[in-house]
Amino acid sequence: MGSASLLLGHAHPEVVSALSAVLADGSHFGAPTESMLEWGERVCTLMPSADKVRFVGSGAEATMLAMRVARAHTGKEKIIRWESHYHGWHDYVMPGNVPPFDVPASIGIPQGVIDSIVVLPTDLTALENVLNNDDNIAGVITEASGASYGTVPLPEGFLEGVRRLTREHGVVMILDEVITGFRWAPGGAQESLGIDPDLFTMAKILTGGLPGGAVAGRDEVMAVMHQTGDSHHDRYERVLHGGTFNANPYAAAAGNAALRLVATGEYNAQADLMAERLRVGLREVVDRRELNATVYGEASTFHLYFGERSIAGLDASRLKDQPMAIQRSLRQALQVRGVDLMSRTSGVLSGTHTEADIDFTIEAFDGAIAAMMDEAWCSTRPHRAHPATAIGPRPLGMGADSMPYNSMASPTRTVPGFSTRPYTPKNAAAGLGR
Repeated sequence: MGSASLLLGHAHPEVVSALSAVLADGSHFGAPTESMLEWGERVCTLMPSADKVRFVGSGAEATMLAMRVARAHTGKEKIIRWESHYHGWHDYVMPGNVPPFDVPASIGIPQGVIDSIVVLPTDLTALENVLNNDDNIAGVITEASGASYGTVPLPEGFLEGVRRLTREHGVVMILDEVITGFRWAPGGAQESLGIDPDLFTMAKILTGGLPGGAVAGRDEVMAVMHQTGDSHHDRYERVLHGGTFNANPYAAAAGNAALRLVATGEYNAQADLMAERLRVGLREVVDRRELNATVYGEASTFHLYFGERSIAGLDASRLKDQPMAIQRSLRQALQVRGVDLMSRTSGVLSGTHTEADIDFTIEAFDGAIAAMMDEAWCSTRPHRAHPATAIGPRPLGMGADSMPYNSMASPTRTVPGFSTRPYTPKNAAAGLGR
C-alpha cells in the first residue's frame, strides 16, 4: 500500500486532520519550526539507535547522506553494498542494484563513483575478506529486511554478523530502514531484531505518506554535521547538507500524527496479523492447486515465487528476475478481480486491512491462478517460458515496477476470459496496491 508508506492506510483521519490544520499557515518559513523539533523527538524516542536525526527530502536522499556521513566520519572513501539491495536511485547505489551486478543499473554513472562502491553477495566471509584486505572502507549499507522488503531474505544471523565485523574494523554500519522503519515494529527492525547500527535511514511511514526522509544515528557519527561557529571547522571539517523542503511544516504535521499512532504498536500488530493470514491463505491455494510455487515473507509482507516449492538456495538473480510474462499475467489477472500488487509478485499490508479484505484477496488470487493455469502461464511443473513470451529483449522501462498501471492486456496478447473492467482504486482491495 502506497509503496509501503501507508501503514495507517489511505488518508487516515488523524493524519488528514493534522495536515489540514497547518495547510493555511504556509509551507515554508525558512527556519526550523516547533513541529520539526517535536518530530525529531518522536523519532529519537521510538528508534533505539537514534541519538540525533537529520531530515531530508526522500529515502534516496537519506541513503546518499548516510554514505557521505560515513565517509566523513571515517576519513575513508568506499562503501560496501549487497547485491540487489535497494537504496534509491542516486549514483552511489546504481552499482549492484540489478543483475548483472557488475554493471550499474543506469547509464550516466561516473567511473569514479563505480570504483568507490564494493558490491558483495550476502556472505559474511566475503565481507570479512574485504575488510581484512582493504583499509579504505568507510561503511556497509544493508536493507534491514533483505533485498526489496524481503524478496531476497537475509541469511540467519547476517545482520548480527555485519554489526560484529563493522565494529571490529571501525567501519560504519548503515541500516536502511526506509521500509522496515516503524513497520517491523514501532522502533523498526532495529527494535525487533535487537540491532544497533551506527547510522540508519528512514522515509515512507516516517512522514505519514508525504515526501520526506531522515538519517539518524549515534552522536559520535552524526557530529560530522555539527556547526560549531568555528569558521575553519565549519568550512573544512563538516558535512554540508541542506534542502529547501526538508522537515517542512506539512511533512512534520503528517509525520507527528503518524508516529503518534505508530507508537501504540496496534497498526504494526494488525498489519502483521493480516499478512500472516494472507500468507497462510495463499499457501493453501498453492497447495490445493499443486502449483509449482512458494509463498513467504515476514512482518507485514508477502511474496509469491513461481517455479520452485521453496526459495532455499535461490539467490537474488533468481528471486528478483521471475519471467516478465508471469509477473504481468498475475498482476493483470488480479487487477480485473479487484486487487493490485505493490511490485512484482509481492506486496505489503497495512494496519487497516481487515479479515474481509484478506479473504477477498485470497479468493482473487485463487481465481487469478486458475486463469493463469488454464492459459498455461503457470503449472505444476517447473516453469518453461510460454511460446507467446518470446518477444525478444525487454523494452527499456518495461520492468515490473514501471508496467503501465492501468494496462489490462499483455504486450504479447490479450488473455482470454479476463474481464476488461478498468482498474480504479475504488474497486481495488483496500490498498494491497497503490
